[in-house]
Amino acid sequence: MTRVLRLATIVLFIYASSLSLAGELTPQQQKMKECNNEAGAKGFTGDAQQKFMSACLSAKATESKGASKQDNMKTCNKDASAKGLKGNERKQFMHACLSSK
Repeated sequence: MTRVLRLATIVLFIYASSLSLAGELTPQQQKMKECNNEAGAKGFTGDAQQKFMSACLSAKATESKGASKQDNMKTCNKDASAKGLKGNERKQFMHACLSSK
């Protein structure tokens, strides 16, 4: 299992490196780069690096999700109330507001 994870990480790193030569980094590549730099700075190698990378990438993924649907709904609802919208106008505003987030 450890060999598979190590091999997968190496393949992903090589793949990410090759793509970065072609242009800008994707968000996933940027996360991998940041986590890899952080692991190197902390001196992790082998299994310790694998565990750190896994935890780091998981943490970064949850951070980047942004506001929840419920938070977006509250914000749009508050804005619609502040504008005094009712009926179809409110419905159209809510649809546009939630679509843009």
